[in-house]
Amino acid sequence: GAFNCPQPALTQSSVADSRVINVMVCGAHLSGQPLNWQLTERGAVLLEATTTSPNYKMVALAGGPPLRPGLIYTDSNDGAAIEVEIWAMPSEQFGSFVAGIPEPLGIGKVELLDGRRVAGFICEPIGTQGATDITHFGGWRAYLASL
Repeated sequence: GAFNCPQPALTQSSVADSRVINVMVCGAHLSGQPLNWQLTERGAVLLEATTTSPNYKMVALAGGPPLRPGLIYTDSNDGAAIEVEIWAMPSEQFGSFVAGIPEPLGIGKVELLDGRRVAGFICEPIGTQGATDITHFGGWRAYLASL
């Protein structure tokens, strides 16, 4: 009858959504970088390497070690698509991960090149004080390789 609607098929993403939070990283948490262990020790797995939409600037933050970048949204034409990684983290590990993030960094929504919006590292505007604009490198690894 009219109430006998077929159930929508469970997709991998709909099942995973309650157990996993996708987190975009762009600097010291990338594969092979000094803070990547904070992801792997929490059981996070690398889903993909991609880029942001071209609406972001990247700065090298003052201080360290470790050296850290800041990703900042811009609505002007001075942004670029920045290389990032998306990691799937068990949702019960997400709180402890976020709690360890020092200012001026935080987690917010980041727009990817394909239009998806994911949780990821963003930088408060005050973080640009004393920072070096490295947007033209297109990513943290390219900047580090230039040092």
